[in-house]
Amino acid sequence: MMPAFFLETEVLYMKAEIIAVGTELLLGDITNTNARYLSEQLAGLGIEVYFESVVGDNKERLLGAFKDGFTRADIIITTGGLGPTDDDITKETGAEYFGRELVLDESSLNNIKSYFKGREMSKTNIKQAYVPKDSTVLKNEKGTAPGIIIEENGKVLVMLPGPPNEMEPMFNNSVKPYLQGREKHTICSRTLRLTGIGESSAAEVIRELMANSTNPTVAPYAKDDGVHFRITARGKDVEECNKLIEPVAVEIYSKLGEYIYGENETTLARAVVNMLMEKNITLAVAESLTGGMLCSRIVDIEGVSKIFKEGFVTYTNESKANTLGVSKDTLKNYGAISRETAGEMAKGAALRAGAELGISTTGIAGGGAVKNPTPNNEDISYDKPEGRVYLGLYYKGNIATKELNIKGDRQRVRNTAVVRMLDFVRQNIKDTPRE
Repeated sequence: MMPAFFLETEVLYMKAEIIAVGTELLLGDITNTNARYLSEQLAGLGIEVYFESVVGDNKERLLGAFKDGFTRADIIITTGGLGPTDDDITKETGAEYFGRELVLDESSLNNIKSYFKGREMSKTNIKQAYVPKDSTVLKNEKGTAPGIIIEENGKVLVMLPGPPNEMEPMFNNSVKPYLQGREKHTICSRTLRLTGIGESSAAEVIRELMANSTNPTVAPYAKDDGVHFRITARGKDVEECNKLIEPVAVEIYSKLGEYIYGENETTLARAVVNMLMEKNITLAVAESLTGGMLCSRIVDIEGVSKIFKEGFVTYTNESKANTLGVSKDTLKNYGAISRETAGEMAKGAALRAGAELGISTTGIAGGGAVKNPTPNNEDISYDKPEGRVYLGLYYKGNIATKELNIKGDRQRVRNTAVVRMLDFVRQNIKDTPRE
């Protein structure tokens, strides 16, 4: 039986609601990242999400959430509460809501036994193999709790495990195809990723395009690494969707192309590393305030060993001078947090590592920085405001620097510095011919 729809401009839309289950979420012990992931995925499928909620491990409150949710939505997706302990009650509550008994699913039991092969399996894990009668069971490739789909009277309940490393592949491999099969139209999305421009500024540039686009639609999302524009189209098939999306993407590129670093799942770090590999430019990194975060982001990308030479974390003036060769006069006259020091750090990293490109970060992240910690108050850097950051870039004998003034707490300053450094590389190297 097809789920309920509401009609708008003769196109059928499904509505969904997300419920995260777990007292630990309410207490703040665990961050609810699942809702963000599911909202993004559902938006990409053209499924509207109007409500998200968190419910503790309490059957009556969860039953109430189901009753309220299904007055608003066609689909409820839950995460969590499918474990082997007594306080894991999502599956039992879902079965009660639909008036179904729990029955043993042999396939799930075999999967659980296989997971524990060579180890002792607790008898409580057998609980996870019981599922509501006449439900669709989703295999868990990463854990023991199967996912479950119950469909009745135009309403669909999808129950997924809580750990993101189990939930995300289960949604992508099983739930997404299931939901796509229920739509009467094919839905496709294409995401353009931008950095170096704020959400409001980027949206203003294409304000008229967003206002006038109904199929496809264009929606902006502010992210840690910049702004994403998701273009979503409905059509009879993928080919028709892509034909609808393409001219809109072309127009966005024409207006904001200098800020677009990639599409869909391409991260900024991946875009920069891929660019350096394509141009065969080797890299060395020197970090002060980011303390290895920049290197970590870079080495997360597979294949980076082709171009990444070495990373240096030089947190003190002594290490900047001794490891990277930053002039003591530069440190004395301009301070560790300065354009001059950033430039010399980048050059020193490149020369020490034998790389064509050297990049650096230095600044004051805040959070209780000690004023003038050096002997005799020699370092003038600490008279500068928190959030003052300098980026350095050395390439083929030329030095470029950039000053940033970042608002926010210590972690935000450091994270933003990493993003802006990656974009600084992209902007400076993108027109460089291949080595």
